[in-house]
Amino acid sequence: MTVTIVGAQLGDEGKGGMVDRWSEHVDVVCRYQGGDNAGHTVVHEGETYKLSLVPSGVVRGKTGVLGNGCVVNPATLFEEIDALRERGLDPDVRVARRAHVIFPYHRVLDGIEETAKDEGGEVVGTTGRGIGPTYEDKAGRRGLRVGDLVDSNVLRDKLEYVVPQKRALAEEVFGAEVGDEFDVNALYEEYHEYAERLETEGMLVHAGEFLADRLDDDQRVMFEGAQGTLIDIDHGNYPYVTSSNPTAGGAATGTGLGPSVVGDGEVVGVVKAYLTRVGSGPMPTELAGVEGDTPGYEGDADDDKEELASYIRDEGGEYGTVTGRPRRVGWLDMPMLRHATRASGFTGLAVNHIDTLAGLDEVKVGHAYDLDGEERRTMPATTERWSECEAVLREFEGWPDADWEAVAESGYDALPENARTYLDYLGDELDTPVYAVGIGPDRDLTVVRTNPIE
Repeated sequence: MTVTIVGAQLGDEGKGGMVDRWSEHVDVVCRYQGGDNAGHTVVHEGETYKLSLVPSGVVRGKTGVLGNGCVVNPATLFEEIDALRERGLDPDVRVARRAHVIFPYHRVLDGIEETAKDEGGEVVGTTGRGIGPTYEDKAGRRGLRVGDLVDSNVLRDKLEYVVPQKRALAEEVFGAEVGDEFDVNALYEEYHEYAERLETEGMLVHAGEFLADRLDDDQRVMFEGAQGTLIDIDHGNYPYVTSSNPTAGGAATGTGLGPSVVGDGEVVGVVKAYLTRVGSGPMPTELAGVEGDTPGYEGDADDDKEELASYIRDEGGEYGTVTGRPRRVGWLDMPMLRHATRASGFTGLAVNHIDTLAGLDEVKVGHAYDLDGEERRTMPATTERWSECEAVLREFEGWPDADWEAVAESGYDALPENARTYLDYLGDELDTPVYAVGIGPDRDLTVVRTNPIE
């Protein structure tokens, strides 16, 4: 039995909370792509756990696996593990030998290249964690994998091959000064120590075999994606994308299990009840003003176009888990969600932040796009054409604030009627049932209609 958790928008949909909520019923949680650029927040009994690399299920005491589709910064990995241990947890984390390794020079080059793009007006808005340069080396067949770290001769040989190339790139192409991040001996000593700890703590696995053995033993496995569909390297709004595949197909290539294994299980798309994004790129439903009375808003709508966005941002805590950057805010985008549903084949939806919109007189949805005078129900293939789309908005009556703890205890029918109308519209448009509704940050503040694990 498997279930795959996929971000249906631009990331930050609340996947970590849903993984934590449902991992109670599984044995293993496997991240299948991305690195420590992910920001998964788990809240339980007032305790907040912010994870950027370790799979979210470890808060529940489940075995976590970083699959071969991930890129791993060992420093971040051990920092997170040690921090969790200091808080009384005992995380069991395994790392695929085929996963690629992030080195300090990757992070330096990430920052240098982003600065160069910014000067040319083409900034992507990366987290600066070295994710993209590591995937570049993977595709260029010059990367180092986790399994390479434990063979001292292989580690040194590969560093001696790649580091001079990286130093030349930094110095001769970008004119940057370099330090120990580009020193073979310093890197060898640091990563040799990481390898010793990985071996000593029994963390290294052949991910596909490890997961297949668990499934053969009738254990339940959850695949956890990072980021979201619209920043998928193939299905997103290129070039404002990450460097891997957050969509459900990535769960197969990023774990070593076949697509029939992933496809035979549940695939749950996680949706925020509105839309946010960090960094550059189009956003047709981005808020550009507000009409009528809005909590937190005073004055003429034309005086400050950011008031409603600021209200939603603050109510929803819309600041990056990894970077702390304020997120851009917009209405729900249905063409985006139709695209995401097709790309991953969602069997169910988890809709978060219904509580954040409570109290608004009116809630809008980008039902379709207007492009060149014609209505489109799905996204154009190119980012340039997407940027020319104008949202065709549909209006819904708002819903009042509620005792969300009481709602969580009572179930779906206890949600405000207008909120249920909104959710019914979403499920009907995507022809996909709403499995769960998030109504607060704590794991208990989730209304579950269908448990995908059972």
